[in-house]
Amino acid sequence: MQTSFTLADWAVLGLYVLLLATAGWLSTRRGLASRDDYFLAGHHVPTWLVAVSVLSTVQSAATFLGAPDSSYRGNFTYLSGVIGALLAAWIVAHVLIPRFYALGVTTVYELLEARYDARARRAAACMYLVGRILASGARLYLAAIAVSMILFLDVSATHIAMAAFVLLLFGLVFTFMGGLESIIWSDLVQVVLYVGAALVVAFYLWQLIPMDFGQAIDALRDAPSGNKLTVIDWSLDLSAPFGIFAVLTGVTLLNVGSSGLDQDITQRLIACRDAKQGNQALYLANWVSLPVIALFLLIGALLYLHYGQSGASGTFQGEKVTVFMHFILTELPPGLRGLVTVGVIAAAAINSGLISMASVLVNDLYRPWSERHGGHSERHYVRAGRLASVVLGLALFGMAILSFYWQHYSDASLLEFVLGVMAFAYSGLIGVYGVALFTTRGSSTSAIAAFAMGFLTVLAFQPYVIDLAGLPAALKGVAFPWQLVLGTLVAACVCAVPAGKGVAQGATSG
Repeated sequence: MQTSFTLADWAVLGLYVLLLATAGWLSTRRGLASRDDYFLAGHHVPTWLVAVSVLSTVQSAATFLGAPDSSYRGNFTYLSGVIGALLAAWIVAHVLIPRFYALGVTTVYELLEARYDARARRAAACMYLVGRILASGARLYLAAIAVSMILFLDVSATHIAMAAFVLLLFGLVFTFMGGLESIIWSDLVQVVLYVGAALVVAFYLWQLIPMDFGQAIDALRDAPSGNKLTVIDWSLDLSAPFGIFAVLTGVTLLNVGSSGLDQDITQRLIACRDAKQGNQALYLANWVSLPVIALFLLIGALLYLHYGQSGASGTFQGEKVTVFMHFILTELPPGLRGLVTVGVIAAAAINSGLISMASVLVNDLYRPWSERHGGHSERHYVRAGRLASVVLGLALFGMAILSFYWQHYSDASLLEFVLGVMAFAYSGLIGVYGVALFTTRGSSTSAIAAFAMGFLTVLAFQPYVIDLAGLPAALKGVAFPWQLVLGTLVAACVCAVPAGKGVAQGATSG
């Protein structure tokens, strides 16, 4: 099998670029007259398209590469995480989205200004930016692994950096072209491409397996390592990230943070015409994610059937790779390899992260400062958003390079690595918002302290901290959902220390 890119592969990649360019051009013809046009698409995006965009934002290279590896080495318990996502969607739809629309916010952190003061809003914005740089930078790194392996046949630091830079350029182009509306339409193209690529690979894999459907089910159910069709893990193992109790607690909290407190997704939900449409888009995105996740887990199960009990080598030309990447590099024919590369790039699109971070940087940090010094025109803030995208893109690039060394040290799976990184910012945000929305306690000062303590609590469970501090090695095995639960509890307790001054009007009205 030829491992380098062929003309057919490059042709598929070129067609992908053309499709994205067309989608971006069509979505920018309306013009950008104000910051609402740039950051919220003028509140005129259809509900179904917002749902697709949310789905594209939630799914990433971690799902594309990590989910097949998860089911290949384990089972289908990652699918049970959708339970946590649906529970979180109900909480966000009833508690947060109505408040965001009632206040007419551009970013979700304006709610804390109504509840406490501007300092709390700025602190939440900074906490989000730190967390999103960590999470989006890690996702960029994972996609860079795939692109580097496919284009350069290795994952050296130099080639990872080159691949990450190319992916960054893709994201910056669409953020510059038309703001959120351009990104939402490009998200539609991305979803069609990476789901389409997964369907083609699954069909191709099935043709390679000398079994009928019944034999395949029996082989998966009777695998020596246990039933690989298991969806619900009822154990209390703290090292199992998708045990049902971890799903009902930490994974649910993770999705509350992702859907309701992370501007990356909530920016789309508050770009709808009203709260009802925002809620519908959120529910639709979570239900549609069920078959998408199942598809990638199916690929992992098919890979298990294809390689048998001995498994794939786990390496390619001396480099450690996931089983799916091993299959892509060694067995996919020309053209199809290019399609899968497009799928990885589509799943890893970082333009959504760039526009959300730019929105927070401009609207929560820069614009309030600017207005205290005389203010500027709406078009100025659009230009500021574009400049912010470039600056933040460089930060993501730096985080992608750092992740190269971080993930090697932690030795976590791709899926756990990316989801675990998200817990750093979410623990403080969820704890503070819980106190702000459901109690009369807390202050701006305690909220700032809570953000820091939530972050530090999750940091304390990282392998490099445990090693440096001489803590028990067993702490390394605590899965990220439980880290998030503990970090959230610590943050909430710290935030709730002051008695507070009551709840601001509009902060609790549904």
